[in-house]
Amino acid sequence: MPEVSLDFPRAWVEFTDPDDADQVFRCDLTWLTSRWNCIFGAGCPGIFTEQPDAGCCVLGAHFADKADEKRVRGFVKKLTAEDWQLRAEGSKNGWIETDEDGDRKTRVYDGACIFHNRPGFEGGTGCSLHKYALRTGLHPMETKPEVCWQLPIRRLYRDVELTDGTTYTEVTITEYDRRGWGPGGHDFDWYCTGNTEAHTAREPLYLSNKAELVELMGKGAYDEVVKHCEAHLAARERLAPHPADPLRAKAKASRARKLT
Repeated sequence: MPEVSLDFPRAWVEFTDPDDADQVFRCDLTWLTSRWNCIFGAGCPGIFTEQPDAGCCVLGAHFADKADEKRVRGFVKKLTAEDWQLRAEGSKNGWIETDEDGDRKTRVYDGACIFHNRPGFEGGTGCSLHKYALRTGLHPMETKPEVCWQLPIRRLYRDVELTDGTTYTEVTITEYDRRGWGPGGHDFDWYCTGNTEAHTAREPLYLSNKAELVELMGKGAYDEVVKHCEAHLAARERLAPHPADPLRAKAKASRARKLT
C-alpha cells in the first residue's frame, strides 16, 4: 500500500484539562488509536535512501530549550566508548552545532547525528543515548533530546478567544506527519506515520506510548483521553481507523458484509 494522503478525515475529541481549567486538550483519536510503532532496526528504510540505517537520525536533533540541552549534556558525560561509537570525535570536535537560524542541535557527522552508532559497532546500531538508558534502567525520555522521544507525537499550543471575550489555551495532541518537519519534510524518501509498514504494533499508540503521553499531557489528562480512545475503538466499525492501519481494510470488509 502506498503512503496515505496527508489530508484524510480524522476523529477528534476536546476536553478540559482536569488539572487546569484554563486549558483544553484537542486530541487526534485517529492517531492515538492507530497501531503505529517505531520500526527502527526492524525494517525502517530511513527518511533518505542513502542512509537507510540511520532512520530519522540523519538530521540531528534540535534542543527544545537550554534546560533540554543541559539535561542531555549531563548524560553525554556518562557515555563510555562502549556506549558511543563516535565518543572520541564528539569529545575532540564537539557534539553540538548551530543551524542556519541560529538554533542549537546535535551535530551531524558523516551523514547522521553524531550519537548514532553505525552498523558494525560492537555496542549495536542506533542512538547511543537511547542504548545508555536501556543499559542503566532509565527511560530513554530521560537521556535523549525532547524532540527525539516525542516523535512522532506532536504537541501544539494555541490561544483561543471566545465570542464572550473569555480565553483558554488549546493543546493539540496529534500525528507528527511530514508537514511537522517544515518544507523539507516533503522531500523525505520515506516517512513512517503514513506507511503500513510502521502500523504493526500489538496495541494502540495511546497504550504503547503511555509514558510519552503522560509526560506531554499530565496524568489526569492522559487518563481522560484513554476513556475517549477506548470509546473510539469500540465504535471502530463506524469511525474509520488511521488509513495506514492494516485493520482499516478489515473494518471496510466488515461494513460491506453488513450492507449486503
